[in-house]
Amino acid sequence: MKAPLSTYRLQLNADFTLQDAARTVPYLKDLGADWVYLSPILTAEQGSTHGYDVTDPSTVDPERGGPEGLLALSRAAREAGLGVLVDIVPNHMGVATPHQNPWWWSLLKDGPDSPWAEAFDVDWAAGNGRIRIPILADDEDINILEIKDGELCYYEHRFPLAAGTFSPEDAPADVHARQHYELMDWRRADTDLNYRRFFAVSSLAGVRVEIPHIFAQTHQEILRWFQEGLVDGLRIDHPDGLADPEGYLHQLREAIGGEYVLVEKILEPGESLPASFDCEGTTGYDALADVDRIFIDDAGEPGLDAIDTTWRGGRPSDYEAMMHSTKRRITDGILHAEMLRLARLVPASASPDVEQLADALSEIITAFPVYRTYLPEGADILRTACELASSRRQELQEAVELLLPLLLKAGPGEETELGRRFQQTSGMVMAKGVEDTAFFRHTRLGTLTEVGADPTEFAITPEEFHDRMRSRLEHIPLSMTTLSTHDTKRSEDTRARISALAELTPDWGQFLDRAQELARLPDGPLANLLWQAIAGVWPAERDRLHGFAQKAAREAGTWTNWADPNENYEKQLAKVVDAAFDNPEMHQELESLVEKLEPYGASNALGAKLVQLTMPGVPDVYQGTEFWDRSLTDPDNRRPVDFNARRQALEKLDQGELPASYLAEETKLLVTSRALRLRRDRSELFSGYASLQADGTAAEHLLAFSRADVAGEGALTLVTRLPRGLERKGGWKQTLLRLDVDMRDELTGRSFSQGEVLVGEILDSYPVALLAPVQA
Repeated sequence: MKAPLSTYRLQLNADFTLQDAARTVPYLKDLGADWVYLSPILTAEQGSTHGYDVTDPSTVDPERGGPEGLLALSRAAREAGLGVLVDIVPNHMGVATPHQNPWWWSLLKDGPDSPWAEAFDVDWAAGNGRIRIPILADDEDINILEIKDGELCYYEHRFPLAAGTFSPEDAPADVHARQHYELMDWRRADTDLNYRRFFAVSSLAGVRVEIPHIFAQTHQEILRWFQEGLVDGLRIDHPDGLADPEGYLHQLREAIGGEYVLVEKILEPGESLPASFDCEGTTGYDALADVDRIFIDDAGEPGLDAIDTTWRGGRPSDYEAMMHSTKRRITDGILHAEMLRLARLVPASASPDVEQLADALSEIITAFPVYRTYLPEGADILRTACELASSRRQELQEAVELLLPLLLKAGPGEETELGRRFQQTSGMVMAKGVEDTAFFRHTRLGTLTEVGADPTEFAITPEEFHDRMRSRLEHIPLSMTTLSTHDTKRSEDTRARISALAELTPDWGQFLDRAQELARLPDGPLANLLWQAIAGVWPAERDRLHGFAQKAAREAGTWTNWADPNENYEKQLAKVVDAAFDNPEMHQELESLVEKLEPYGASNALGAKLVQLTMPGVPDVYQGTEFWDRSLTDPDNRRPVDFNARRQALEKLDQGELPASYLAEETKLLVTSRALRLRRDRSELFSGYASLQADGTAAEHLLAFSRADVAGEGALTLVTRLPRGLERKGGWKQTLLRLDVDMRDELTGRSFSQGEVLVGEILDSYPVALLAPVQA
């Protein structure tokens, strides 16, 4: 198996195609990237900006460059000595526009008799033999359907007509009643939907890749890429939605000849990838959480908690209770249809009360500390969740006791449909209830509420960080590490600046008080989140901040939501954002805060980047983040990248024009390129891991480690942590670090002799250094 030394993620769409990616390859090689990492490339909904809504798995998307584009990209990568990693989506397909998806069109037209009926996960009995499509503005809109060109039409939406179900004199509503599908009010999806979907997105229908011929049909094109040597590895999107992730990974790995595979798996604290998973590791959210927390000052926690409590009306945040509430909001709301489907799988002879069963299942699923189990692995987690559910709701104890043995039957040889589907559903509730709701309500420090993170873990010590890195090297050395992705809620540099608030808690408290005086928002916790985000990305365009504010408020769901927006509240929210631009006092307060934060945030950002690029694992650079990238949640983090500007800046660095200040955009490019190149060109320097300890009054502000193995030489990573505290101590002073051999800083070109060296001398130009043994 060929494995990457590093990757560079590119987001492909109609405006940045595979051909554009091919033209970018020379720059990526110069940058030091080892593999090109592509977002999904199979044919997706026309106009899709992300590609996760595949409509035809048999072809490379023409909008993204088509098969000729993939060939061009692959050839360019091969000529440059780069590998190719591609993101694939086995869990679901895009069905927003039925005529674009031949499989879905066939299903709607012919129902259970369709050759593709088995591909989709439909509960036909629940719909009285029809699949329910939540698309109407109101159920009464059945009366405004039209027949055009042999199709049933609802405004611009088109649906097929089954053979023999239409004659010219028929009313469209009558024709609709004869179809294998039922168009219904979109709001009914919460309770009446009868097909598996991706989370609560009804336009993404679940696919049953556990069926051998469906696997073959959905992966035929993917396998061609390997047979023809076009790609080298795969990233698997959302494996937790699959009926049998373990079986899928074994089947896939065998089909692609044992090549490199990663899974987009969110690991909760203390959780590891199942040993049975046939893959190299995750896409790196677990690494992101560790890196972030080493740059947060734990001394700031009480102050930030006090500020948070103040803006909650004096009531401290209880995150466990919050998670329970937000998860129940999901199971009782947008995913209630999924809970009802689970309940219907319980034999009626055991309990005929479907709503009570759904209630009990919801309580169990809400008690889950992880996304899902992979039974028999995780049986203890399920049992503990049932115990917790019974203790919280004693009136449900009998129902929970009934359900537990049924839910445990999901392992090989004893699987029940209920046990299998419950495992597929629990991750949906965790994602929507925690990531997409609680993370927008738990707002004491935005860095903590990132995908894959535990917000109750405020910071970690260097000792804990080193322990986690040693474990990573031992157990998942080829797992990806990342700091930004297309799904992160705040980019790495935004979080790095927000993290600095932990060293400036009095300043932050005063700022938030003043902000609420000048531009009050009745939702104090959201005001806390919003101003952190604004400060984290400032200066920023007004429309970007408006978009983030609205999305954050609707996701939190406290004062407004997606289904029923509170127009008056959202107008008030927009005025708060506008105050940052239009209110002179508010604008000045924000400018002053950002001026304080910027040097510390930049130091944190450079430190985090160098740590991520040199720690154990396969580092990924998300497109464009080799420059400062202060983005918020999607779609803000998917904006176009100016590769020409980065290429020109890299050329200047290579000509010896080093940035005079670490605040300069080019400094991050310097750190990124030199770290990637060293990993590529001298990979033997990254074979082990050992912590390094400085001596002196400022030693706690240095995070340092060596990547040498026991017998060899290795690269040394030195980064500043808690820069505000270091400044208060008067700098590094006589803090010393011992070097075992002569070393050269890859960032500045300066050399340092074996022996004790002043840390302040090494970090004289930048707050970070990457030392490599001097070559003879």
